[in-house]
Amino acid sequence: MRKIIVFFCFLGLFVAGCFAGDKEKRSIIRLETSLGVIRVALYNDTPLHRDNFLKLVSEGYYDGTLFHRVIKDYIIQGGDPDSKGAPKGKVLGKGGPGYTLPAEIDWPYSYHLRGALAMARDPDEVNPERRSNGSQFYIVWGEYYTPSALQKIQPYVLEQTNEIVKFNYEHISKYEQYGGTPNLDGQFTVFGEVIDGLSVVKKIQKCKTDSADRPLEDVVILRAVVEQKNSDGK
Repeated sequence: MRKIIVFFCFLGLFVAGCFAGDKEKRSIIRLETSLGVIRVALYNDTPLHRDNFLKLVSEGYYDGTLFHRVIKDYIIQGGDPDSKGAPKGKVLGKGGPGYTLPAEIDWPYSYHLRGALAMARDPDEVNPERRSNGSQFYIVWGEYYTPSALQKIQPYVLEQTNEIVKFNYEHISKYEQYGGTPNLDGQFTVFGEVIDGLSVVKKIQKCKTDSADRPLEDVVILRAVVEQKNSDGK
C-alpha cells in the first residue's frame, strides 16, 4: 500500500480571516494534542470533507493518533489510524478508513495559506482524480513568499493544474504577509483553517524528526472534539 503524502514538488486569530469559505455557522473542531490545543473551522464550501471529518471526530477516530509526518517550514500531517500505539521508528502514513473522498478543490477561494487544513492523498500516477485519503489530513505552516519568489513557482503550479492556478493580487499579497505552501494549490482539497493554536502548529513543525519525517518524540492527538456543528453537517 502506498504511503499517503503531501507533495514536496501575525500568528493569531487574524490569519483566520484570510481564508475563503462561508464563515457563518461553521463547524469547529478542537484537537487536544500533547503539545497544546489547535482549533480548526471547517468550510461549508467543501461539504463532503466537512461531514466526513465531523463523523470521524464524533466517532473518536483521531483519538490517540499521531502527527506522524512533520516537515519544518512546510506541513504537519496526521490522521493515520495505524499510528495509534505505533512503536518508535515504525514508518507510518499508509493507513486510512478504507475509502477515499472526491476532490473538492475550491480554487481560487481556498488555498494553502499558513494554517490551512487540507486532506492528504495518493500521488497523481495512481490517483489522477486527486481523491483525498479518507482520514489523513495536514495543516500548513510553510514559508513567506515575496512576489518574485511566487512568480518563480508559478510555471510549476500551472503545469500541475492544467493552467488553472494563476496567482492573483490577493494570493500574492497574502502569501507575502502570512506565508504558506503555494506549490500545493489546486492539487489538494483545502477544507478548513486554524482559528486558534497556530503557536502549537509552529511548535510541532519544529520537532526533530527521523529519516521518514516522523517526530522522534511522539506528538499525540489525545482527543478530538466537535465544539460546534454546522446545521448542514451530517
